Amino acid sequence: MRVNEKYASLPTEEKGIHIINIRAIEDIGYIQHESTLLNSLCQDPDANCKYGLYFRDGKRKVDYILVYHYKKSSVSRTLARRIHHNDSSARSIKQDQPLPGKGGHLEMGESEPHMDYHEDDKRFRREEYEGNLMEAGLELERDEDTKIHGVGFVKIHAPWNVLCREAEFLKLKMPTKKVYQINQGHGLLKKINSVIQKITEPIQPKVAEHKPQTMKRLSYPFSREKQHLFDLSDKESFFDSKTRSTIVYEILKRTTCTKAKYSMGITSLLANGVYSAAYPLHDGDYEGENVELNDRKLLCEEWASYGVFYKYQPIDLVRKYFGEKIGLYFAWLGVYTQMLIPASIVGVIVFLYGCATVNDNIPSKEMCDERNNITMCPLCDKTCSYWNMSSACATARASHLFDNPATVFFSVFMALWAATFMEHWKRKQMRLNYRWDLTGFEEEEEAVKAHPRAEYEAKVLEKSLRKEYIRKKKRRHLPEETANKWRQRVKTVMAGVKLTDKEKLTWKDRFPAYLTNFVGIIFMIGLTFAIVFGVIIYRISTAAALAISSTNSGRSSVRVTVTATAVIINLVVIIILDEVYGCIARWLTQIEVPKTDKNFEERLIFKAFLLKFVNAYTPIFYVAFFKGRFVGRPGDYVYIFHSFRMEECAPGGCLMELCIQLSIIMLGKQLIQNNLFEIGIPKMKKLIRYIKLKRQRPLDHEEHMKKKQRYEVDYNLEPFAGLTPEYMEMIIQFGFVTLFVASFPLAPLFALLNNIIEIRLDAKKFVTELRRPVAVRAKDIGIWYNILRAVGKLAVIINAFVISFTSDFIPRLVYLYMYSENGTMHGFVNHTLSYFNVTDFQEGTAPNDQMGPDHKVHICRYKDYREPPWSENKYDISKDFWAVLAARLAFVIVFQNLVMFMSDFVDWIIPDIPKDISQQIHKEKVLMVEVFMKEEQGKLQMLETWKEKSMKKGENCNNHSPKLSRTGSMSSHHSYNIDV
Repeated sequence: MRVNEKYASLPTEEKGIHIINIRAIEDIGYIQHESTLLNSLCQDPDANCKYGLYFRDGKRKVDYILVYHYKKSSVSRTLARRIHHNDSSARSIKQDQPLPGKGGHLEMGESEPHMDYHEDDKRFRREEYEGNLMEAGLELERDEDTKIHGVGFVKIHAPWNVLCREAEFLKLKMPTKKVYQINQGHGLLKKINSVIQKITEPIQPKVAEHKPQTMKRLSYPFSREKQHLFDLSDKESFFDSKTRSTIVYEILKRTTCTKAKYSMGITSLLANGVYSAAYPLHDGDYEGENVELNDRKLLCEEWASYGVFYKYQPIDLVRKYFGEKIGLYFAWLGVYTQMLIPASIVGVIVFLYGCATVNDNIPSKEMCDERNNITMCPLCDKTCSYWNMSSACATARASHLFDNPATVFFSVFMALWAATFMEHWKRKQMRLNYRWDLTGFEEEEEAVKAHPRAEYEAKVLEKSLRKEYIRKKKRRHLPEETANKWRQRVKTVMAGVKLTDKEKLTWKDRFPAYLTNFVGIIFMIGLTFAIVFGVIIYRISTAAALAISSTNSGRSSVRVTVTATAVIINLVVIIILDEVYGCIARWLTQIEVPKTDKNFEERLIFKAFLLKFVNAYTPIFYVAFFKGRFVGRPGDYVYIFHSFRMEECAPGGCLMELCIQLSIIMLGKQLIQNNLFEIGIPKMKKLIRYIKLKRQRPLDHEEHMKKKQRYEVDYNLEPFAGLTPEYMEMIIQFGFVTLFVASFPLAPLFALLNNIIEIRLDAKKFVTELRRPVAVRAKDIGIWYNILRAVGKLAVIINAFVISFTSDFIPRLVYLYMYSENGTMHGFVNHTLSYFNVTDFQEGTAPNDQMGPDHKVHICRYKDYREPPWSENKYDISKDFWAVLAARLAFVIVFQNLVMFMSDFVDWIIPDIPKDISQQIHKEKVLMVEVFMKEEQGKLQMLETWKEKSMKKGENCNNHSPKLSRTGSMSSHHSYNIDV
């Protein structure tokens, strides 16, 4: 008799008590030694249960683990250990002392101090909840005799009938007996596929799931009435560990306890500390010589190792072990990394083109030619002196590496690349949906995700009880009829359970949270702008301070020093604020109290992305579009706080500085935040947990030699925190690759190198550092796809403005076709510089020293399109400025519309669903119809056969009726035969 059947025979009012009070139940006689809530008193239980993967009987697999904290004295712990290792003495002591594995902490004897109210309340809730789980059909076993002091574990097993019931309820698609052949193509296409398979064979992972399949089983939503359709020859492996844990988790969410007047599912129990953790188990160990081969070990060898960085990912095995949602993340990351290869190659070619043509670039030659002897106006007031343009030769030559005609082509290429990447991912996603039997998944997905969150239910309960309290206060002033007293008592008792179904949170309830969200986000964005503004002040003041240096080397390195230090400050601030903004976004989302997990996740992603996007890109936007745009002119500069003069761009333009800013922030975030933090922080947390556990209580030799159970080892791992941080860092990187790619063509290459490491780093983290997450079904990457599309569209606009306004591409074109005398770029630098008479400086702003005693400066030059001082309208904006501005705006419009049209054309010309996949889906539907038609025909044939037999029997009865009526004994005899 199973345990849930034993408890079913108990009185209803005693179930919650007898789940925990083991001695009382044994006295009654309901619990025997094989109880699922007790550890079996066997000689070597760990060998039978494979160290925690199975129950003590060694037959029932552990599908899920619940962890709780309890208070237990050392006397009970030592006694429990003695009982556990001495079966004969245990039988004589068990009537007087608590049994091992169930709990010395439950008996309020002399050796155990009395618990406080909160501990008793948690224990009562656990009793009721575990009893309800057993009523739902699950089987439980408790273990408190572990190496982790004060921590108890409840092992959960789902029997076959429960798995079948829940699989039907969740509409899980399971493979049927029907097998069909997958179309492999014909002729030339088949030969090409075979050649590609042979070429890529060395980089394919050595797992069975990754091998190309020619046959596929027809899948159908599981139904207990149609079990004959499914291959149930091996019931143990029909539901894999991922599916079993998913089913148990759905039961845990659905099951509630009501001892606290309101329903509490597993999420509420975890939030209230009744249980400290809940997780499925890993399949086993992943390292060691005598470790049995399992999916976890296989993933560690063929996926989560840096030595296999050149291989494809075993996505099907990842999905089998972690579920569809995590499988889709790694599939998307693999497609993104794969698509970065052509982008990196083109980016390197563009960069090499810039290197090859730098010596032929006429504007940089003119800037480096010391014979021109162009004297430039000072970069700051008083302390800065005049300087020669030839001193900025290195900056001008470096700018050409990233500011050349090839960068325009590369911007167009990357816009089309982004569109092609999105289309390629959609097609890959459809292939995975077909392979993973996720076609037609929307209905059950919405049904599963519509379950209200624990915080939402608690908030609704609070609102309901508040209304009930107000009603009670009003009723006190009214005479209450005696007949209604019983009804009022019933309503009061059921208030906590029933009122939550009637009430819901309105916008009025959420208005304070919405207001807090709005103010908080505005404040955070303002804080980011303030920090960027502070860095600008730092750059201006540092540049002025360094300019006082009397050495020429110090003066020449001012711009490089200021730029490098400012970017490093920006990087540090960005990394710190990223962590802060992530926590704030989660808090802002929590106070909104979204109803479902899906709503919570989407709102959290939106807030976190908005804050982190502003944080990462604000310094880059400043350099790209604002620096050097509002400086004024010599004699009429723009000042901040009447003392700090706005920054100017270098003579070669701001594009080089934009490149430096982008590269340092991108590489810094990838190396420090994405890699070092992901490796270092989990290792540090693991070390801290180990030290705490070691200091909690000294272990004796017997306990030290005892091998840890699987659930103990997994408990020491980090809990899974969701995929939002993983997606977020990749989306921010996608922005670096696409948004400002015109200024940094090597961005795709650095992203590719990072992602090759990132895939294996994330894989190692999931396999070795994290508890096994609950498998979640999903057919796409959700809101992240919309964010990717938005970033791709924004990239077209930003690159158009970068090429048009940040680089010198448009001014060069205008000069070449409108102002050049010989059709070359000779004279371009002189054309972009205006003249200024030094006598027009404002009082107190002229430089304190001249360039030298023999060199008296009368006219200096500055980069702008303005009238010269000898003109009637001196220092006014010249017509050249308006010509260049018109060309820039025209380029933005043409570039944006052209690239958008080409992207939409790519989107239109590439179908979302591959043709072979649509054919296979259609073939599956036809085969499924055939299966059911054959089944119906079989039923009809059986029905017709039964009718024919019944008609023949009826005719026989009619033929024998006269003879049977003559003798009553014969009649009764024949009628008996007919009934049989």
